[in-house]
Amino acid sequence: MSVQFCSVPANQISVNQTYPYQYIAGVDEVGRGPLAGPVVAAAVILDPARPIEGLADSKALSETRREHLAELIRERALAWAIGRAECEEIDRINILQASLLAMRRAVLGLQPQPEFALVDGNRCPELPCQSEAIIKGDASVAVISAASILAKVSRDREMVALEQALTIEPEYAEAWSMMSTVYLNQVRYGYLNRDQGLILAREANDRALAIDPNLPR
Repeated sequence: MSVQFCSVPANQISVNQTYPYQYIAGVDEVGRGPLAGPVVAAAVILDPARPIEGLADSKALSETRREHLAELIRERALAWAIGRAECEEIDRINILQASLLAMRRAVLGLQPQPEFALVDGNRCPELPCQSEAIIKGDASVAVISAASILAKVSRDREMVALEQALTIEPEYAEAWSMMSTVYLNQVRYGYLNRDQGLILAREANDRALAIDPNLPR
């Protein structure tokens, strides 16, 4: 099976690269940066008989375009699956290991199982098939782009649902607003304000737990 590559600058991965496998999965995750929520990963095996135009890094696409492409991917792919690592797992094994775990779960959820996996980033999770890590693969390899889109759309929908659930009760509004501020500061300033962000996040979490001690910690 020949792997479809996105249009990228010539100094990136070769568009002529071919892998001698029938079922090749693209794998990517989202959620390593935000201070709230799980890590969500997706694995996709595209159908060469049903190509999807416009696949690209999910971060470079508008929300409307991502949603449209996600529907096409689910409809046309030979297989797709979502994996996740919960907040408790992130705290226990660290964010890197949780990301690898979410990707492994996504790949294991595919049917048929892939013969080879192309993983965005610089390391691969432990998988039952051979794999290769491709730095910035979500912007250069179509099947990884597809995984990137599914992962982001899935996580974004979950976080929107969480926000709506929390803001139904007025007493949650202040804590959620603080968490939103932390996230926006991360987006704007990267990790320069991470210490301050963690302090705000802990304060928001403490306030939410004071309202409802049964909330996830």
